[in-house]
Amino acid sequence: MFYQTESKAQGWRAMARFEDGREALLLIGRSSTQVRQGYVESFHDLLDDEEREQVASISLQRWHGAPDAGTWEHQTTLKVPATTAKVARLAA
Repeated sequence: MFYQTESKAQGWRAMARFEDGREALLLIGRSSTQVRQGYVESFHDLLDDEEREQVASISLQRWHGAPDAGTWEHQTTLKVPATTAKVARLAA
């Protein structure tokens, strides 16, 4: 039995890479514009203060290939949002 949950594939995502090499999915969406508009809010909603401090980069990735046999390809690096602790250090 097949259940279709999306009318269109979610082909873009924002992935946070931490200083220690771990990764975390921040947002997945249908377009690069949708992901670019929502990743900052997801960054603040999904990660705690300690995790936010450890984010080294955020990658915008696009799904390439068939839905069941593709790979995520890096497209560009997104700006890491400033955290409260980083802003405080810069102000001092």
